Amino acid sequence: MSVPPADEPPPFDPGDPLGLDDLLDAEERAIRDTVRAWAADRVLPEIAGWYERGELPGIRELARELGSLGALGMSLTGYGCAGASAVQYGLACLELEAADSGIRSLVSVQGSLAMYAIHRYGSEEQKERWLPGMAAGTTIGCFGLTEPDHGSDPAGMRTYARRDGTDWVLTGRKMWITNGSVAGVAVVWARTEGDGGPGSGAVRGFLVPAGTPGFSAPEIRHKWSLRASVTSELVLDEVRLPADAVLPGATGLRGPLSCLSHARYGIVWGSMGAARASFEAALGYARTREQFGRPIGGFQLTQAKLADMALELHKGILLAHHLGRRMDAGRLRAEQISFGKLNNVREAIGICRTARTILGANGISLEYPVMRHATNLESVLTYEGTVEMHQLVLGKALTGLDAFR
Repeated sequence: MSVPPADEPPPFDPGDPLGLDDLLDAEERAIRDTVRAWAADRVLPEIAGWYERGELPGIRELARELGSLGALGMSLTGYGCAGASAVQYGLACLELEAADSGIRSLVSVQGSLAMYAIHRYGSEEQKERWLPGMAAGTTIGCFGLTEPDHGSDPAGMRTYARRDGTDWVLTGRKMWITNGSVAGVAVVWARTEGDGGPGSGAVRGFLVPAGTPGFSAPEIRHKWSLRASVTSELVLDEVRLPADAVLPGATGLRGPLSCLSHARYGIVWGSMGAARASFEAALGYARTREQFGRPIGGFQLTQAKLADMALELHKGILLAHHLGRRMDAGRLRAEQISFGKLNNVREAIGICRTARTILGANGISLEYPVMRHATNLESVLTYEGTVEMHQLVLGKALTGLDAFR
């Protein structure tokens, strides 16, 4: 038997055609494998049924398990948080969304929005009160920015906070809020009093505990996307809060927008998880499904589809790695996150749609993950910045000209 030269490259791996695993160290691989194993055990056996019924039963138990894994507020430090790197957090997001976008959304909203807002802008007392329980998953958080009439333009928000003695009184509505009806605390953004009265001042963040009089979070039903996710409206009807409910470190839209940037970074990775699951389903199907006397994977048109899907999938993962390393080095800009979110979610939807064509009629069945991922990604495409908004962010960065207004 001949011995290959010492410098001969390893065999081609269809699951990792670019050898991207070589970019990971042992700890990063261990975190990825741990989250993948948890998702395979706790989510994949049930997710089709949850999606079909439009529910996420046992969400509190799932949150506690995710807390035990260190996945909640994963990239934050102190207060029971794991202090993981950006790349480690990204790998976790990829594995969670490979199971379902709703599970990754639960983690993203908890850690990258609600916990991140408190960690970065909260007082020491607020951090000590809320973050340990949120990191453990015993307290679930939500993030209230989007309103029924103001999504892409949060500057137009109508939720307002007025002073009444030393208290704040909040009035308004928030819409499409992940985790809302199960949250123990809501981070709510509102306009404060200015010279023109309530709602004419700066945007501030408020911590609203569940059960506060005047605060309710009715669940939104009849969704055809993110069905295995808790989505709610937040209603604030003269909600009275003490002076120490306001986040002291955030004044203006820069606060909530920085939280969104942190969450968008997780989407750059997560969307590739949905794409990977769909690609793997199509690849396995193409190897075994026979038409005209042989597996359909042996036909040129099917191979062309698989090759194009693999290109976009692994280019997207490579982009996520690059942005993660830049974040860990403190060199990642918001425009670069827009680059990743725009590209990866758009390409992930394309991969899912192509995978569906390979599976034929079976592609619409919940026996396979493809249609579930495709419909979930329609929400991911919209939230945390639509395609058009990220195009304009990049357009402004490229030209120096602001096309938003």
